[in-house]
Amino acid sequence: MPSIGIIGAGQIGRAIASTLAKHGIPAILANSRGPESLADAVGTLSPTITAGTREEAASREIVFVAVNWSKLPAALAGLPDFGGRIVVDANNPIEAPLFKPVELGGASSSEVLARLVPGARVVKAFNHLRPQLLSDDPTSEGGRRVLFYAGDDTEAKAAVHILIDRLGFLGIDLGPLASGGRLIQFPGGPLAAINLVKFA
Repeated sequence: MPSIGIIGAGQIGRAIASTLAKHGIPAILANSRGPESLADAVGTLSPTITAGTREEAASREIVFVAVNWSKLPAALAGLPDFGGRIVVDANNPIEAPLFKPVELGGASSSEVLARLVPGARVVKAFNHLRPQLLSDDPTSEGGRRVLFYAGDDTEAKAAVHILIDRLGFLGIDLGPLASGGRLIQFPGGPLAAINLVKFA
């Protein structure tokens, strides 16, 4: 299993950490305030989830980014070139409390994020379900909960698909980042925030 880092310890970041923990998959969780601020958060998870710095999380083979949209540039600024490692874009261009869509100038949110992570192979995933559905048992409704993903790199998508499968979800590839990512981008994507379950 590739090493995993999570940048962002809000609801989505913690939900991702929680589902990894339930399957005994190690990961480093990081935020902007430093590892000490995450002591309580990682204490509620299994020993496989540890707090680390932003740089430590970003150095892993698969790096989840789950940060409030307005804080993305600061969260990713100054990190070294990703050198072909995988960045999973779990973000949406919207923020509480108003939930007004951010103007992206015609680009998809993943295309915007890709500019902030030079050298990364970006896969859009883990952004379209509510946090409680990400951390809940994906088989609790009698089938397998669907997790969509999109990206331009076949090998990167395959690695994310393997992880999705190990977590018990059913991964469905939506194709390239620009088109597939828009389908699950919130707001506006027709597949965003929909809980789909595939029955055998």
